[in-house]
Amino acid sequence: MSTPTLSFFNNKGGVGKTTLVYHLSWMLAELGLNVLVVDADPQANLTAAFLDEAALIDLWNTDPGQPAQTLFDALRPLTRVGDILPVQARQITPGLHLIPGDLALSGFEDPLSEQWAKALSEENAERALLVLSAFWRVAQQSAADLQADLIIFDVGPNLGAINRSVLLGTDHVIVPLAADLFSLQGLRNLGPALKRWRSGWAVRRQAVDATLGPLPDGAMQPAGYIGLQHQERLSRPVQAYVSWLNRIPGEYRQCLLYEPAQPPESLPDIRNDPHCLALLRHYKSLIPFAQEARKPVFKLRSADGAIGSHGAAVSRAYQDFEQLACKILDRIGLALPL
Repeated sequence: MSTPTLSFFNNKGGVGKTTLVYHLSWMLAELGLNVLVVDADPQANLTAAFLDEAALIDLWNTDPGQPAQTLFDALRPLTRVGDILPVQARQITPGLHLIPGDLALSGFEDPLSEQWAKALSEENAERALLVLSAFWRVAQQSAADLQADLIIFDVGPNLGAINRSVLLGTDHVIVPLAADLFSLQGLRNLGPALKRWRSGWAVRRQAVDATLGPLPDGAMQPAGYIGLQHQERLSRPVQAYVSWLNRIPGEYRQCLLYEPAQPPESLPDIRNDPHCLALLRHYKSLIPFAQEARKPVFKLRSADGAIGSHGAAVSRAYQDFEQLACKILDRIGLALPL
């Protein structure tokens, strides 16, 4: 039985997706889950958030003959004639582990594109599917070793071959959104892409004998969206955000759920939309403290500089991320440990 997988994905960058993944993975571990986070973004910003510079130097200067320490290390043999290697996940806390990213991962984009086409060839299909499912297989192998309850993928903001292969191995997709035109355009691009990838993967899987071994389902089921980077008070958003906020419920239904367009008056307000998992505050003033302490904002203490109003913001952040984590677990069908 495979470990459930979850990805946070939007075609639009700069909405705070990696910061969201970082904080949610910490919170899920705080609540008692055993979480494996996989940095599948070639920019490796999530890895840099978890690990200090000395650890990064150690990771990215590993001799190719040494055990795999990054996601790209585990995938490297596929660029020749081999298969994936087991990767040594980094323990962040006893309940939180990371498969680190690597800037070299960007070089895997072209081989993945080639194998997507070759998967339709009877002669090359088996090898192609091994390559295309590699992200899922590396993560599942590591999750089994760690007895993880959940795998979370962080990906880059594009519709390239790397993200397609990561998303093929994803059970649930959550879309981070900012209240602006660019974020909604990313949503419009994302929906059709997921639909193409699902149908394309189904065709390719059918052509391969079951003896190849377990392969991902390619479900990529939308599990909701999260509004990010709201700098105004959520109870009284400034007018500049209102029109974009009001468009999100309808756009999400059309683009991700493939529902027909509805008149605005028939759609719920975003604060009452069951598909909206949260409208998160902007914790801009706490981020420098968190980066310096190398911990999430909700774990900052007075020794880290979180005093006065910052201390109150830390408490609010804990409540926000705890509620969001519980809502996500309910949405994807996972329960907290007893």
